[in-house]
Amino acid sequence: MELRVLNYFLAIAREENFTRAAEQLHVTQPTLSRQIAQLEKELGVNLFVRSNHNIILTEDGMILKRRAQEMLSLADKTKRDFLHRDENLEGVVSIGSGEFLSTRCLTDCIAEFRKKHSLVRYEFYSGNAANVRDYIERGLLDIGLMSEPINIRKYDFVSMPVKENWGALVRKDSHLADKKVITPQDLVDTPVISVLGEFTESDIFKWLGNYAEKVDIVAKGNLLYNEAMLAESGIGAVIGIRLNYNYNNLRFVPLSPALESSTALAWKKEQIFSAATSAFIDFAKKYLKGITYDKI
Repeated sequence: MELRVLNYFLAIAREENFTRAAEQLHVTQPTLSRQIAQLEKELGVNLFVRSNHNIILTEDGMILKRRAQEMLSLADKTKRDFLHRDENLEGVVSIGSGEFLSTRCLTDCIAEFRKKHSLVRYEFYSGNAANVRDYIERGLLDIGLMSEPINIRKYDFVSMPVKENWGALVRKDSHLADKKVITPQDLVDTPVISVLGEFTESDIFKWLGNYAEKVDIVAKGNLLYNEAMLAESGIGAVIGIRLNYNYNNLRFVPLSPALESSTALAWKKEQIFSAATSAFIDFAKKYLKGITYDKI
């Protein structure tokens, strides 16, 4: 029984579909079906109940799933125990991140990791949370910094040690610029530029409460940089998170009641990573759990 085949089996169990699992594993669907058929023959049991739309684990399949997770976890830990002693570790770690304050925590983590493994290189992709999640699903990124909640069925993750604080970016000549905080009622007579995203749009709608139907959302965007340019052009006030950006003609005013969100560094469960990526994930889990942030 090969670890590679067990990883195939877990991918099918996770996706509940041979075609999607094959895409994730970068193998053909016939190859995947043949490997699972051989595994079932080797064990003398049926692992899946197949239908036209999806597949589900049999009782024997559920038993193998638990054992396979344990075996792959032990094999991965054993490999990492040896790899982490190698000061000459090389490779590329591909990371995606949305526009977050917590990105600073991630970059600090990379800086600390580089002190131990200076030969490792990084590919850093910037986009919104949906882009990052899609790239991870397609195997184009190893790790992604994204908004919580995280789909714990698909991802392992470590929460970031800083909250994202929401506010409004307004022009300095706006009547809102002198306020200490901005309430939902303050936005009733102001055109609003909002953010795109399943979770963020829902959070903003809840924050607006009874004023949601009275606020005029004139534009939506997926990157705060572009939304800020709309605000600078006088289109409206941007509702977004506080970043370490300085805009010449804009001021960030916190929301009241306060609105916060959380982020996490996430990666796919049962994914086979390079030695460099595996070492970075282990380091990040310890580093991010062991720090507090008050300097951002």
